[in-house]
Amino acid sequence: MRQATVDMARLAAMDTREAALLLKGVREAALKGGRPPLAPRAEIGESWQRMLRKGVDPERDHRSGLLPPAEIERRRAASPLAELLPVLREGLVSCSAVSDAVRHIMVVADAEGRVLWREGSASVLRKADGHGFEPGADWAESTVGTNGVGTALVARRPVQVHSAEHFVATHHSWTCAGAPLTDPRDGTLLGAVDVSGPLATMHPATLMLVRSVARLAEAELRNRHLTELARLRAVAAPVLCRVGGRALAVDGHGWLAGVTGMPPVDRLPLPASFRAGRVWLPSLGMCDAEPLPGGWLLRVVDEEAREAAAASRVVLDVSRPRRWSLEVSGAAGSWTQELSPRHTELLYVLALHRGGRTAAELAYDVFGDRTRAVTVRAEMSRVRRTLAGVLEHRPYRFREEVRVEVVGPEDPADLLPHSTAPAVRASRGGGAGAADGAGEKDGTRAGAGAGAGEGAGS
Repeated sequence: MRQATVDMARLAAMDTREAALLLKGVREAALKGGRPPLAPRAEIGESWQRMLRKGVDPERDHRSGLLPPAEIERRRAASPLAELLPVLREGLVSCSAVSDAVRHIMVVADAEGRVLWREGSASVLRKADGHGFEPGADWAESTVGTNGVGTALVARRPVQVHSAEHFVATHHSWTCAGAPLTDPRDGTLLGAVDVSGPLATMHPATLMLVRSVARLAEAELRNRHLTELARLRAVAAPVLCRVGGRALAVDGHGWLAGVTGMPPVDRLPLPASFRAGRVWLPSLGMCDAEPLPGGWLLRVVDEEAREAAAASRVVLDVSRPRRWSLEVSGAAGSWTQELSPRHTELLYVLALHRGGRTAAELAYDVFGDRTRAVTVRAEMSRVRRTLAGVLEHRPYRFREEVRVEVVGPEDPADLLPHSTAPAVRASRGGGAGAADGAGEKDGTRAGAGAGAGEGAGS
């Protein structure tokens, strides 16, 4: 019989003390390896398992020291989140749902889980100081256990954590709901926004509110980006009219502002250390890059040079909990691109199955549903625009001549903690499908554990 799971709406309807005791029983049973009266919610149970594997003390957190004021100010000034504070403040501090009367605070942290800003009820701010929930504090999941900031950053999705759902007992008098904030220009994880307060302030709708405001903030970044792209387009148009051959103008994140002599693309991801001069890009080959106000002019060189610069090696790095990348290298040099969670899952599956996967097979590998092939085709179309020289289709696969290596976390159970893809879950548990089609016979080194990391350096 399937075990019942903790339900936030029912918890909210219960007496605060009764709900806390129920969750405490669930946590204690889970820590002892027993069968709790109710199963923890999936995101909470997964977080608890990560904490147990990492050896986090369930009774008391051991936080690192606060960042010095100068470092806090440096991070604030460098973070795009500073531009979003008015949107976050209006949605989560000014609105009645989290006003001083109901005693909540809003916390904004960077991608490492360091608290950069706090606002809200004065009395709750004082309580937060007692929990170490203050500017400069480290609230990464691996440091303080399951919480609305750190767990949202690892899971890459909104999460609500109430009372004893916090892994560390000293946080059981607290309730919080957090959501990650992602840069829509390149998919970079910017940080997280969280609403927290005493137990009596918990409401199941808080998570929906935080999720909605996070999306509004990301939409604000997207609108600002479109304005910047329009300015670049006005500058690039006369330049492209004078350029012969194949050329395109892109902003600093690779988004297209203009093109001539070739089909348009939505975006051309650029390497992290991009500079003027001759550069190799997997989807175009050799290009001459020239700076433009707010972007770059890229002129594609002849086809012979493009063929000579073909990729020969790909390294998929999934060893980190929040950031994943693909390095493509060949005779002309190397190129590295950070990946979105979905594209990471798709490329990981293709690294395991060098013989290739159909759209339906990838749909099952990633979604557990073969009927979602249309979604897979759309995502793979975006991936192939960037990696046209590395990926084939019908079926989708890495080119035979390309050596593919996967760098995984030391513990296979920590592979892509955000992912619910069946293929990734199988790899975490060492399932039979984890390495189907992967191996040295294909010229591939693939895996989720330390062996994969060792292979990447060989």
